[in-house]
Amino acid sequence: MAAHSVQARSRRHPDALIGYLFILPSIIGFLVFVLYPLVTSVYYGLTAWNGASNPVFIGFQNYLYLFEHDIAFWPSLAATGWFVVMSVPSSIILGLALAMLLNRKLRGIRVFRTIFYLPVVLPSIATLTLWKFIFDPRFGFANELLRALHLPTSLWLGSYAMALPSIVIIGLWGVGGTMIIFLAGLQAVPQELYEAARLDGGGDLAIFRRLTLPLISPILFLELVMGIIGSMQAFNQPAVLTGGGPGFSTDLFMYNIWQNAFQNQQFGLAEAQVWVLFVAIILITVFTFRLSSMWVYTEESPE
Repeated sequence: MAAHSVQARSRRHPDALIGYLFILPSIIGFLVFVLYPLVTSVYYGLTAWNGASNPVFIGFQNYLYLFEHDIAFWPSLAATGWFVVMSVPSSIILGLALAMLLNRKLRGIRVFRTIFYLPVVLPSIATLTLWKFIFDPRFGFANELLRALHLPTSLWLGSYAMALPSIVIIGLWGVGGTMIIFLAGLQAVPQELYEAARLDGGGDLAIFRRLTLPLISPILFLELVMGIIGSMQAFNQPAVLTGGGPGFSTDLFMYNIWQNAFQNQQFGLAEAQVWVLFVAIILITVFTFRLSSMWVYTEESPE
């Protein structure tokens, strides 16, 4: 019996070694490209470093400077917060509305699904550059359309009040990604439930509110969390469209980090900002998960 167990262990050891060899590239990649940068960023956030000379340890001075003296820090946080508040609900509502419209068995419906999803696969920089011409206050299509309708025009990206809403509007161009996920969720709802609800006399609005929304609430929750995280890390929009202006109206936090690092050569300060953003994302995500039990329906949810 003892000899049999020894032989079994000896057979398992080569299998375990082969398994470790297969996952070794992933382990090395995690250590080199995730864990090492994570640990070093904590240290560099506590230093004065311009990216070229040796970093000088200064403790929490970067964080104190951000919260007490940096004139761009709080406006950048505010702009990011408003961007999240405007962009996430609008993309979820529009994506769900499009998914409801395209969740029909009609001839040629797949063509329309493809058309609405197509902007998602287009290069974001090229798309943003195109929208920059559309919102040009002198020759852009947006103001030409408003003039044709005899409506007041706007400076769009050049206006302090309209710059951030304009970026949100541009973001809705890629709502097809949200739409396709909602569409998959809607198609997973059993049709028998809809038939039973209609037999009970339920109207379209009641069925949507009492049946569809609860059953796709996990998809709603996923889109909410991913939308918040993605919006808080938005960078391309201010980098291509506005340069953070006018004023600090579109100076989103990731763009402000890039400015401090690569324009002001304050890499230590930028590292500190990265950790402020990381903690903010973690706190908001945890808060969202805590609230999810109040409205997200699962199979374990009470009747």
